[in-house]
Amino acid sequence: MPPNVLLICTDQQRFSALGAYGNDEIETPNLDRLAAQGVLFENCYVQSPVCAPSRASLMTGRYVHAHGLWANGVGLPDHERLFTKDLADAGYDCGLVGKFHLNACFGGRSEKRLDDGFRVFRWAHDPYPGSSENEYHRWLHTLRPDLAGAEGMAIDYDSLPTDLHYSRWIGDQTVDFLTHSRDRDKPFLFIANFFDPHHGFGAPDDYVRRYREKQLSRPIPDDLASKPPIQSEASEASYAGHARGYTSYSPEELQEVKAAYYAMVTLVDDEVGRILDALDAQGLSDDTLVIFTSDHGEMLGDHQLMLKGPMMYEQAVRVPLILRWPSHVKSGTRCAELVQWIDLAPTILTAAGLQPRGQGQDLLSLATNQQTGRGWALSEYRNSGHPYDPPVHLTMLRRDQWKLVVQHATSHERTGELYDLTADPDELQNLWDDPLHRDIRTDLQEFLLDVLVATEDRSQERVADW
Repeated sequence: MPPNVLLICTDQQRFSALGAYGNDEIETPNLDRLAAQGVLFENCYVQSPVCAPSRASLMTGRYVHAHGLWANGVGLPDHERLFTKDLADAGYDCGLVGKFHLNACFGGRSEKRLDDGFRVFRWAHDPYPGSSENEYHRWLHTLRPDLAGAEGMAIDYDSLPTDLHYSRWIGDQTVDFLTHSRDRDKPFLFIANFFDPHHGFGAPDDYVRRYREKQLSRPIPDDLASKPPIQSEASEASYAGHARGYTSYSPEELQEVKAAYYAMVTLVDDEVGRILDALDAQGLSDDTLVIFTSDHGEMLGDHQLMLKGPMMYEQAVRVPLILRWPSHVKSGTRCAELVQWIDLAPTILTAAGLQPRGQGQDLLSLATNQQTGRGWALSEYRNSGHPYDPPVHLTMLRRDQWKLVVQHATSHERTGELYDLTADPDELQNLWDDPLHRDIRTDLQEFLLDVLVATEDRSQERVADW
């Protein structure tokens, strides 16, 4: 029988918020154990620094400019096919809990579904009151009828006790699927989409207390004078003025935010531990491909920026990625190749013995040295978060040690960023206007044009020469 697949995804977790990536401030023993038992990809890039475009790339295996979901609030076109539909058609029992975000969900709207192949669909766009279809609130109602769906009540859902918390709900529903709800005559694909460590920055108090008294590292300072002006604007007010900017936070508040962010990750880690224990108890671990990752990162005060938006720093677009499949991947493997979120769909389909679809490559072949990497990564921002006026359009190319970020002259002045990540891993020295680096910038811009042409959507069949 083909392998089971368990995909665990967080929301807004930057790559460095994990002990396995060298962070000695954060407590993530279960995810660190998962990394020790499988392969950790050191350089995984998402296709967009905001939720919906990135998640659409995961589910279709296609770049943002190919699948068409270019911004939050934009729906994935009906003709796009999700890899989960391929699995369901091949006999997999497919399920999901938590966020999905392939269509608009603003103002309490339920999310329009495509033909996604999920038999089990326990959906909630976020943990807050709104849609009547919010499964987290239905669960909460069985435990605390006075809390669930209490519009107008001053309830801090982010800081509810652990037994009522939405991360516990995700863990409970995943464990329930593994132990009770799955079809035992079929292989399964289950996606556990955690909401955290997304802002607002809150967590159960017993988790926050673990970090509140620690001397946590301060944000990476930066002089934004040499950076595109949109970053100074975002530093003053995030989300095009819809959220607090870095400059409004005191040093004490920034430390409290980091403590809460780490606390959210540790709570998720505990729930991942429960899920992995359930796999073990069911005798499923050896036959299950487990994937852990996140849809994009969080600036957390680095470079005088909060949250995410029109920025392509490592903290925004580089995410954790761990794969464990004991019978196929040697434990303790680390892979430094540049990989992308579009690679996950073809990896899962190939593992299931199916024809891969999309524009990615099989990561298992890469991890086992059966295939070489492409050597570059692409990320796109097309005014994709809260819209700016005039719109902001960015394209990032990572190749070798170089990162190029182009701010396109569609409405703003053309400008950009160029970093040598070997010499300057914190991305402090912008070489865009440096005459000594003009040739490498030109070479990377020309290579970016080639990448964009090579990844255009040419899926329409050509039936004749004319």
